[in-house]
Amino acid sequence: MIFKRSIIILLQKLQILSAVAIRLTKITGKSKYPVHPKHLIKKKLWYREYLSKNDTLLDMGTNTGQHAIDASRYVRQVAAFDFDRKLLGIALQKAKDSKVNNIRFIKANAEKKLPFKDNLFTAVLCLDVLEHLKNESSTLREIKRVLRPNGKLFLSLPNSETSWKRRQKSEGLFYYSDPDHKREYSKKAIEKLCRKNKFHLIFIEPVTLDTPLAPIIDLVGGFSLTIYKYLSEWKKKQIVVKPQDSVGYQIYVTNTK
Repeated sequence: MIFKRSIIILLQKLQILSAVAIRLTKITGKSKYPVHPKHLIKKKLWYREYLSKNDTLLDMGTNTGQHAIDASRYVRQVAAFDFDRKLLGIALQKAKDSKVNNIRFIKANAEKKLPFKDNLFTAVLCLDVLEHLKNESSTLREIKRVLRPNGKLFLSLPNSETSWKRRQKSEGLFYYSDPDHKREYSKKAIEKLCRKNKFHLIFIEPVTLDTPLAPIIDLVGGFSLTIYKYLSEWKKKQIVVKPQDSVGYQIYVTNTK
């Protein structure tokens, strides 16, 4: 038991390699800015086919603006906000470098009243955000307020029930995928959250395999995007047979006001 716990703790310490990978993408010339290798691999946006040229899109917690920039090509207008001025500065520069001019970047806090009028947006991206917030319910109420009736909400949330996380939990260890997470979600919890907040669930889908070796794969991405892409595709194939071990879920709901 002590040996097993020690091995799990050792694997947990590998997490630092993901942070190293982010720095490496800049050091090795793969990006002008420190960015996770996953953002440097060209792939279809999972919500792309549900966007329209007439959409007015809100990107919550935009970080360095990658989703806002990618989605801007398929919608009429984007408003993107984050609480971190430094990240917003990078996002603005990336948008200029990409010659994108239909995005407005704003400093705002997802845990406070959003600086937007009622029913302003036809679509909202809330990707890897709710799990960081103290009060998810107040944020979802704000999303409902600014999102038009039948408007589209795209969420991504971490899965709390993977085999790797259950192993960590069984040893009494912290098992969330990020130290800043206030909570993580089972599939049933996500379905309940949608019902509670009166969002109509269109689909909830797995993403990619949760494995303690993921930080090593991230580190590889800091050196070789070709190998990283191959390993990432391998991880995605694994969830076809093990969807319960997906690192998280991609969720599409509509606003039933």
